[in-house]
Amino acid sequence: MASQSTYEFYKDDLSSIPPLRAMAETLLCDRKIRTVTAAEAYEMALKQWDVMETDQPVYPAAAKRLGLKEGAKVINNCQGKIVGRTAQARRFYNKLNGPDQRKVLGDLREAVSDMQKRPLIKAEAVVGLDQDLMIKATIIGGEDDAANIFNWLVNFTPFDEVKEKYEQSAKLPIQDIIIIGDNLWRNEDPFYHNQGFPQLALVDEDANVIYNFGMRYFGERKKGTLTLAWTSGIRVGMAACHGGIKEIDFSGCKDEDVKSIGKRSIAFFGLSGTGKSSHTNSHDNGGTLPEGFNKSVLHDDAFQIDIENRVCRAWEPTLFDKTDSRPIGHQDWEYVVSVMNHGAINVDGKILPLGQDLRNPNGRALIDRDLLGKYVNRCSFPETMCWLMKDTCLPPVIRFTDTYLAVAMGAALMTKRNLAENVSEEELKKLVFIPYANPFRVYDLWKDVEAFINVFDHGATGYSFNSIGFWKSSDADLRAIPLQTSLTLQSLILMDKLEWEDWDLLPGSQIPKRNCMEKILPGYYDDYNPAHVNNESEYVQTLKDRFAQRRQFLEGTPDLNCKSDLLSKLTNALQIKS
Repeated sequence: MASQSTYEFYKDDLSSIPPLRAMAETLLCDRKIRTVTAAEAYEMALKQWDVMETDQPVYPAAAKRLGLKEGAKVINNCQGKIVGRTAQARRFYNKLNGPDQRKVLGDLREAVSDMQKRPLIKAEAVVGLDQDLMIKATIIGGEDDAANIFNWLVNFTPFDEVKEKYEQSAKLPIQDIIIIGDNLWRNEDPFYHNQGFPQLALVDEDANVIYNFGMRYFGERKKGTLTLAWTSGIRVGMAACHGGIKEIDFSGCKDEDVKSIGKRSIAFFGLSGTGKSSHTNSHDNGGTLPEGFNKSVLHDDAFQIDIENRVCRAWEPTLFDKTDSRPIGHQDWEYVVSVMNHGAINVDGKILPLGQDLRNPNGRALIDRDLLGKYVNRCSFPETMCWLMKDTCLPPVIRFTDTYLAVAMGAALMTKRNLAENVSEEELKKLVFIPYANPFRVYDLWKDVEAFINVFDHGATGYSFNSIGFWKSSDADLRAIPLQTSLTLQSLILMDKLEWEDWDLLPGSQIPKRNCMEKILPGYYDDYNPAHVNNESEYVQTLKDRFAQRRQFLEGTPDLNCKSDLLSKLTNALQIKS
């Protein structure tokens, strides 16, 4: 399905076009703004002051697809103080009061007028890889922003690549997306967020428009576009997922019990550092999947669940990955298309991008999906939904038998902030709640809650994985939870090899039984059983405090407490019994 132009969507009443959309559409209609291809944007980016050309080849298949010249090299776009997302810069137009809306509109008109004094370019892409869920998008920026426009075309799909397929799609009741960016915007008004320098992400989710002002970091363009795509999916009854998902096909396995499982999709929701990509992209779960299995990855960051048709659909053809664990010579560099905020090093006369976050935190690369091996643009409904958390009171894995507990744990997903975000040192130390690991949600939380209730009601089972370590004798003295242990648990879940017992402290949840675990991970039951912790009374009190924090977070969320019955069901499920 395809989206609609401004005229198509509003033609029955053109007076209903929202002002942010009207401004964006007006700029879009300026014939002085040149439409560029990925190849043209790449050539312009090479001349950009904050871009350097390396000697690392662009992944050849991607270079060919994007129309780059033969032998094209990876570009490195480096920023200064800000090398991550700035969530506090977001302003939601539809939630502002009347005077603030009028103020912002005036500032926005002035900002757009300033943009038009410089040469501007634009590019068109399609967000969505499955023909049944495609949204046309346009990005506008200055010639000095060519690197972001090139990277945006890499991250999504240049329109000309899928024009025929797109035009054959049925129309969605959704507008095309418009993204407008100006790196040079400056406004010292304290109404706008200033950390590093003034920044503004002005969002109108109903109009499918975002303005990124003063924001050079590519992640703002990418996540802004995805924010509108996820929201568009919610508007047509789907569940928005900031997570990874893969489909495992066991039909080629020799073990008849495993073979009979057939295909099974498993989804992971978590912020950077919780293991989302590791769980999604691992080739064979650390050698724990049986001979004969077949894996297909949909994506490791963003997808939509079409609950009615029981399928999941991908939004992007590339991965936007951290490179802190990819040194020079790592095999993944073969698939890289573009990098940002990387150091560089001269190796025998060749300038190569240097990963491992040596220049700054949060070095990123756009990597072709070929890295994943086999991938698909749609996969089956996820029977297994996993929340990835950093909570020292939780065992390595929990299964939820109560739908409202499963949904509540996702809605109050607990983690810590990380260096992928532009926040203060104080903020980095705090425990935070990011519902469903999606800091880019711009609609009311109850819509996500209802969507995920619907997912579980349609047959999904919920799990929690803890990656930070489990209480040994205190919140600081922890038993490590190796990634290999978590991957083994994932495989056991996929193959129905675990037996479960109720966790008495948290009604509606279960932990693995001793007998089944001793055969596979000897000592697991004693090491990670909450009944065996040292300083048990302190542990139980900390567990109670954590769940009290979860309840308080949900109760203090305005866009959820407007649904009192729904909120009550969630908070009642988050009760520790001792």
